[in-house]
Amino acid sequence: MAEAPEAPEAVRKPGAPPGPPDATRWRTRGTGRKSVRTLRVRTSAAVVALAVLAVLVVPPLVQLDQQAVDIGNKLAAPSLSHLFGTDDVGRDVLLRCVYGLRVSLLVGVVAALVATVVGTAVGALAGALGGHVDRAVMRLVDVFASVPHLLLGIFIVALFQPGVWPVVASVGLTHWVSTCRIVRAEVLSLRGRPFVDAAVSGGASRTRVAIRHLVPGVLPQAGLAAVLMVPHAVWHESALSFLGLGLPPHQASLGAMVQGARGSLLAGDWWPTLFPGLFIIIPTLAVAGLAGAWRERLNPRRRSELTL
Repeated sequence: MAEAPEAPEAVRKPGAPPGPPDATRWRTRGTGRKSVRTLRVRTSAAVVALAVLAVLVVPPLVQLDQQAVDIGNKLAAPSLSHLFGTDDVGRDVLLRCVYGLRVSLLVGVVAALVATVVGTAVGALAGALGGHVDRAVMRLVDVFASVPHLLLGIFIVALFQPGVWPVVASVGLTHWVSTCRIVRAEVLSLRGRPFVDAAVSGGASRTRVAIRHLVPGVLPQAGLAAVLMVPHAVWHESALSFLGLGLPPHQASLGAMVQGARGSLLAGDWWPTLFPGLFIIIPTLAVAGLAGAWRERLNPRRRSELTL
């Protein structure tokens, strides 16, 4: 018995609308994007781990003075003895970059925590109380948002002596606005949930509802805001140090290193500027990559859209 001939593939006429998408093609594309996202997250985690390990391990193990001056070896190109070269007074650029990164990460993490605590408290207060309190708080937020962060930070730093903690206060007290808005929006969303209505119907006070139900519900978003704040705080500290308003001159800072190497760059010596700049950009991009992965995990709908 002769076999039935295979049905020929449908030929789409010119101008006809395209047929349904091929499921295999979409599945392959989704798998490829998931692999790229996984590689990005792992790379970001490796870079952050390496940066943290360097700032914790290198200073105690390497018993070298990052302020040691060697005029006879100034502006030496990168070599085996000085992997990142030396600056205009003979100081090792790699060692100073590690010390500067330690200060930048300290300022970034502490300032992000300060901004998150302040923003979470103010946003939760506005969202939980509502009414006139909410409107007054949001007008205050608008006032802070209307002033440039760098200008307000310069004003705060100028009130104190140069040091780490004035910079932390400057960054933390100027970057809480975005966290406040996120937390307020999340609290307003939680206020309409059935469990909150049940707690209110059971006689719970506003304070108890806020502490037991609203604040725990916004902690994941607040934590994400804190992680996203770290790169911004590091860049803000570097900008202040670049302007000469951050840390004292004797303390290594990545922004101050870039500012001090401008003359060397014009003379053709690129390494005192390039490597501190990379120490600012690469770790902060890695932290931002981890924060992006966390945001996708908190928002499954967004993750599914990115997978397609």
